[in-house]
Amino acid sequence: MEPKRKLINSVESCVDEALCGLVRASGGLSLLRGHRVVLRSDLDNLKGKVALLSGGGSGHEPAHGGYIGAGMLSAAVAGGVFASPPPTSILAAILALHKAGASGVLLIVKNYTGDRLNFGLAAEQARNQGVAVDMVIVAEDCAFDQPSKAGRRGLCGTVFIHKLAGALAEEGCPLDQIVSKVTEVLKGIGTLGVSLSPCSVPGCLPSFDLPPGDMELGLGIHGEPGIQRSKVASADEVVKTMLDHMTNPDSQSHLPLSSGDAVVLCVNNLGALSCLEMAVVTRAALNCLESRGVVVVRVMSGAFMTSLEMAGVSLTLMKINPEVLRLFDATTSAPAWPSLSSVCVSGRSYIIDSPFLTTRPQDDRHAEGPWSPMMRNALEKICSTLLDKQEELNSLDRAAGDGDCGNTHAQAARAAGHVTEGRSDAASWARALHAGTQAMRRYGGADPGDRTMLDALCPAADELMKLTTTPPSGTMAVLQAAVQKATSGAEATRDLTARAGRASYIAADRVTLPDPGAVAVAAILRAVMETLEEQK
Repeated sequence: MEPKRKLINSVESCVDEALCGLVRASGGLSLLRGHRVVLRSDLDNLKGKVALLSGGGSGHEPAHGGYIGAGMLSAAVAGGVFASPPPTSILAAILALHKAGASGVLLIVKNYTGDRLNFGLAAEQARNQGVAVDMVIVAEDCAFDQPSKAGRRGLCGTVFIHKLAGALAEEGCPLDQIVSKVTEVLKGIGTLGVSLSPCSVPGCLPSFDLPPGDMELGLGIHGEPGIQRSKVASADEVVKTMLDHMTNPDSQSHLPLSSGDAVVLCVNNLGALSCLEMAVVTRAALNCLESRGVVVVRVMSGAFMTSLEMAGVSLTLMKINPEVLRLFDATTSAPAWPSLSSVCVSGRSYIIDSPFLTTRPQDDRHAEGPWSPMMRNALEKICSTLLDKQEELNSLDRAAGDGDCGNTHAQAARAAGHVTEGRSDAASWARALHAGTQAMRRYGGADPGDRTMLDALCPAADELMKLTTTPPSGTMAVLQAAVQKATSGAEATRDLTARAGRASYIAADRVTLPDPGAVAVAAILRAVMETLEEQK
């Protein structure tokens, strides 16, 4: 049996329970009894206005239920995971909106055969009952150079149509005009997705195999594979590849884009990309578009139309004019619509000078003193030692923390700069080390015995304080003793219970290796000692 990888109660109940959770958490939403239909709670406000109904398979959350509210959808109907909703539920939603006094109902449908068929059947039945119904098909996928008979798929650009049509409906625009206006805007919308992993429908195996280190370009939102597989490249390269493909004039499904065009950009998380990765991709997309002379007026970055837990991202571009931007900026109460600034993204000055930066770092020069050559050698030895121990320290940290101790020390080694300023005799270094150690205890809250780097640092710092009273001839003996105490302190952390640092959150029986920070301290002091011994 496939191990459980979904935090649900059962495959059969997950869709209904998810809809219930959405509605219970959103005061402006209600459920239609007997159907997987979410509606605005304030249906009375629809009187005399066009109502908007969308929907499709579940698994794309927050689409579509999260986009219900004044200024966007009036209702959404959900099918099973990645399955079109049945015509009976779509019809029930249409009739509920008609009964509330809506002047007409616009169906916003993604271009998939099942969705088109089921929404179309419901529309015919509603018309037979005297309801004014029309339908807009969203088909903005830019993946295929030569789309099949089924045509281009409907992807995250659908959310833009929810927003624009919703703003028009809220203003009292009649049904035929809404259809005409959004149909025109659809010509300037394009979407393309890329993923580093497949997804899996609850109770099923992953939708396709994607080896680690590979990525899939041009995939849809139902777990279907894409048009091209390649090795994962940098975010900048992936984004450039995506935008090149989306705007390639040799493709029948490309989005025409020229220098000077103004666009809204949506960077959509397909489900499992980290927020950090999303921000990196957003930066890359903005830079790439602006390098082509495209003006990015607004940017949305987040999860807007997902594919369960797929670790991927889609980019949607919508070409705009002042009227489209006005509708895009119109207010809405839909819970999943982001709060966006009305300031143009491109051209905005987004860096503020630091009040502490009075000189450039490269202009900050110090004259060399008598200890400078030796300190330079010691620092180089420390840096090379930390770089050599990077993976060893990471390995130790993975057993008791977040696995980045080696990376942190390696980063410090690479960035090491000036090592001394003012007095640089042995006693001054000892006092500085002791003061720094006490500051770590004061601010960090840890003490010797808590299984941290202080278990190596404190005994060494205490030993080095003897340099304040020891004649120069005894310097090496004190340093050797300090190194030995640091090494012993680091080794002793094997048997200590962590009471500070990230290791303190891990069960004691799982933490059996020495503390990586303490090991690093011992290595640094040993590097200093070995450098000084070589100077003899």
